[in-house]
Amino acid sequence: MNEVTCVWQIPALLGEGPLWVAQENALYWVDILQRQVHRLEPASGHQRSWTFAEPITSLVQRQAGGFVGTTPDGFVTVDFESQTVAPIVLPEAHLPHNRFNDGKVDGYGRYWSGTMHKHEHEASGTLYRLDPDLSLHTMDTGYIITNGPAFSVDGKTMYHNDSVKGFVYAFDLQKDGTVGGKRPFTKLTFSENGAPDGMTVDSENCLWLAHYGGARLTRLAPSGEILQVVPLPVPNVTSCTFGGPQLDTLYITTAAQNMSPAELEKYPLSGSLFAYQPGVKGLPAAQFAG
Repeated sequence: MNEVTCVWQIPALLGEGPLWVAQENALYWVDILQRQVHRLEPASGHQRSWTFAEPITSLVQRQAGGFVGTTPDGFVTVDFESQTVAPIVLPEAHLPHNRFNDGKVDGYGRYWSGTMHKHEHEASGTLYRLDPDLSLHTMDTGYIITNGPAFSVDGKTMYHNDSVKGFVYAFDLQKDGTVGGKRPFTKLTFSENGAPDGMTVDSENCLWLAHYGGARLTRLAPSGEILQVVPLPVPNVTSCTFGGPQLDTLYITTAAQNMSPAELEKYPLSGSLFAYQPGVKGLPAAQFAG
């Protein structure tokens, strides 16, 4: 699989948040706008989908078993059997123009997730950290659309971006969860490269970045140097993660939102799930320790 392959042809409006669950040899991913979570077993090709009463915007495993995630208002537990969620903490329930977006767990079992402005023009988004004791911490503000995060192999650098502003930022991440040294890691100009979206780090400490509107993934060295560009047959590439028994397959989510009939005819695989073997392995997904 040295070329990008479509492994699930589906018109997801906003496919996002791919999560490899090693115990199940399965990939979970969300369609935020259609309030769905999808699950693929690559070995058998078995597919399953759940529809929830509200969107699941990100999803992670819990060390104690089961899943936690984010909905537009905040952090929740996710029950697939009943297709319900239960609140953990909902810090933005009072902000109807905001919603939670992407999220991931760091190597210390802390869940990082940020919010965005639904209409994508006000810098009302915030990056939060949910600790294992379920305490919530505000970590950064001033985002229009938060995306990421991703963490370096040694856990000392966190990457996070603002898709509308075009910046991927790097932070110095301390063991206690505090961050500092926020700096631009790379910047995309939408008209040329699309917007920075979801990200993951491989075992060689390089960052894989999805380009929304840019029809590609880019692999960047820790210095920010572009090492590889992987074209996709759809414009809106939203996120990626490593999976498979050897963590050597890159699974890639995409979106079909806001595309005209003519665009969908030109890019019929928009919204589908793709796979690619880049010749480098990824890292196991960290689990929430709360």
